[in-house]
Amino acid sequence: MIRSNRRQFLEDSLLAAGVAAVPAARLVAAEGPEAGPNERLRAAVIGVRGRGGYHLQVLAQRRDTQVVYVCDADEKVGQSRCDQVERKQGRRPKFVRDMRRVFDDPAVDIVTTATPNHWHALTAIWAMQAGKDVYVEKPVSHNVSEGRRMVEAARKYKRICQTGTQCRSMAGSIQAIEFVRSGKIGEVKLARGLCYKRRKSIGPKGTYEVPPEVDYDLWSGPAPLVPLTRPRFHYDWHWQRLYGNGDIGNQGPHQMDLARWGLGEETLCCRVVSYGGRLGYEDAGDTANTQTAIYEFPDGKTLVFEVRGLETELLRPHPKADGARIGVIFYGTEGYVVLTSYTAGAAFDLDGNLIQRFTGGGDHFENFIQAVRSRQYEDLAADILEGHLSCALSHLANVSYYLGETVSVAEARRRLESLKTNEKPLETLDRVVSHLKQNGVDLEKTPMSFGPQLAVDPQKETITSPPDAVPLCTRDYRKPFVVPPAGQV
Repeated sequence: MIRSNRRQFLEDSLLAAGVAAVPAARLVAAEGPEAGPNERLRAAVIGVRGRGGYHLQVLAQRRDTQVVYVCDADEKVGQSRCDQVERKQGRRPKFVRDMRRVFDDPAVDIVTTATPNHWHALTAIWAMQAGKDVYVEKPVSHNVSEGRRMVEAARKYKRICQTGTQCRSMAGSIQAIEFVRSGKIGEVKLARGLCYKRRKSIGPKGTYEVPPEVDYDLWSGPAPLVPLTRPRFHYDWHWQRLYGNGDIGNQGPHQMDLARWGLGEETLCCRVVSYGGRLGYEDAGDTANTQTAIYEFPDGKTLVFEVRGLETELLRPHPKADGARIGVIFYGTEGYVVLTSYTAGAAFDLDGNLIQRFTGGGDHFENFIQAVRSRQYEDLAADILEGHLSCALSHLANVSYYLGETVSVAEARRRLESLKTNEKPLETLDRVVSHLKQNGVDLEKTPMSFGPQLAVDPQKETITSPPDAVPLCTRDYRKPFVVPPAGQV
């Protein structure tokens, strides 16, 4: 139930704006229980061009939620989304560019955010400090330390904070993970996450005009306020380090989370090494489009993650088994489990014969809403702690990669030979090299970068070596857009 003073605040605001209430009977049929106006959760969605548009669609059609704010640094995008929400729910939400106006409004109950990555942590922390419950898209953070600050804020302010890794609510994924962890394919000491997703060049690096409808200062937020260097303003920030994390931190967190979940890992790794490059074209991007990361955990298990942004075939654990491009493969002593989508997967024996299929979807937003009402973060399918751990693995791989040096294939083989791992790293390297050659990449002219193996304290969540990796666990923040340090959220 919403407190009466919060109800009155919104009612007064709506009346002043001349917005009339719409009877519940006229609302579009939607998920969620029937709720009166006084019981609806008032929602604000921040960052609405891409995934945030889906957030708006879900929240506007539910009977127990109402979108009262749309927030985006791009006014053209924001006003367009307000039009869509008004048509869906019968009331027009208020548009603001500055999210702090949302947090100052006591009428807002929940905040969902799908901003660019560099804004995720601060958006969530500010919202929780203001007493809001939060749904935050992956990656929940832009660097390792930010995720832990989000967990601290959620616990300190007793807020519900859901990570947008919707696989955690999908029946097919849940069944597959339970199958893996039950021992039905024997002992599992290796999981492989895959992000084989074609990504084209984003165009030449240069100096470009920011769209006039964008408040670039607010859009940049915690990042430095620097000239725009990519042709397309929206979305392609994913491939620039100041704002994005490459595909290992974009699509990757979904599969990274499934792999970690299936292995039963509840801390960070103790070692990680990464190699790859931005290969096949030269453009304004500076994140890897080809990347391999090898993680070792204290219990002796290994997680491998592969990113391929050029044309490629799917990967199979056995010629007769299903393969995946965007998915996860678990390798057991008695068989394999292959997750081929968020909602589907299958188990195979060592000869590639089908054992069982897993299918079924779910409703991640419904899970979030129910946890908001129960006030129990344990009810969440993807509590912020889970999101932090999985996304931090992506960030650690990037730390290694960013510190790398270009090497020949022979030198890469030499370094991989010395790894103590459940993986067959030379076979993986050979597959990567073959893939690149098929795409016309000459590794003698444009060699890969090979990063140092990082030593990580999984309990303290710090890098212990090499020393030059430590600063990359955080960033220099531009005031006033500063993520608080440890213990100060």
